[in-house]
Amino acid sequence: MSHSKKLLLLLIAIVVMIVGLVVMFSRMRSASAAPEVETTPVTRGTVRQTVLATATVKPENKLDVIPSTAGRAETVEAEMGMKVKQGQVLLWMSSSERATMLDAARAKGEKELEFWKDVYKPTAVVAPLDGMIISRNVVPGQTVTTTTNVFVMSDRLIIEADLDETDLGKIALDQRVDATLDGFPGEKLQGKVYKIAYSSTTVNNVTTYKVTVLLDTIPDYMRSGMTANVTFIINEHKDVLLVPASSVQGGVVYVSTPVGKPEAREVKIGLSDGKVSEVISGLKEGELVVKSSYKAIEASANTGFSLLPKMPKRKSNAPPPP
Repeated sequence: MSHSKKLLLLLIAIVVMIVGLVVMFSRMRSASAAPEVETTPVTRGTVRQTVLATATVKPENKLDVIPSTAGRAETVEAEMGMKVKQGQVLLWMSSSERATMLDAARAKGEKELEFWKDVYKPTAVVAPLDGMIISRNVVPGQTVTTTTNVFVMSDRLIIEADLDETDLGKIALDQRVDATLDGFPGEKLQGKVYKIAYSSTTVNNVTTYKVTVLLDTIPDYMRSGMTANVTFIINEHKDVLLVPASSVQGGVVYVSTPVGKPEAREVKIGLSDGKVSEVISGLKEGELVVKSSYKAIEASANTGFSLLPKMPKRKSNAPPPP
């Protein structure tokens, strides 16, 4: 074999080896540089903007039921947790004079006692309003005075939240509220804003205002003093297209394509709660979008491997090279 043929074969082998290396390194770089992207379908649902607060259950109006005269409790007609109407008898009692007379008659026999019970009627302690008995502090035979709180009543239970002053401007009367009680986290309650305080409370340099929530229905298991978690609904859009908020950057969402390279798509975004965003236009339900816009940008920018050295980027204000 001539010298020139050997040289030609050697050059061909070198070229084949270089091409093979280029292909191998290109594939390696492409596989390592292309980040894995997680996709999710465009769905339809509800997005809300809300303000969250911790609150306490308490009576709207609480009052003590006190006898109008001193004496002795005879028959207790109401129990704790009982719902009563205004004017309903809660307690029958004897005045001090009647109690003394009945004790004397009892010593003379049952017939004498029944006579004086019929002649000298007991005094009724009645409910001053419609509501619930939240505390009973009397038993039959107990001596009571005109300062004894025989019962404590509430007209109805409310939820009172302390709202930061920075959120107060988002709250309005009759605004819808969702609530749960710590003791019954699976029970969803609904109500509305009933009152907004005009005076503030400052604790540890934090200024808050009391916001009262009135539930649509007060459940039987609800008790004064319970802790509640309330969600004030600021804005709500139902039956809209939704994507993860992390998938949107500058009005652009990256959509998965059959070739695997994400495609940038301009979209119009509406309401967002920080987790999901409403899509007004630019996408269809069921399309797959990349959850993370940053990973999508990185994947889209991947252009493969090159043996040529990368030229450093020249600053715009720097003079051109000679």
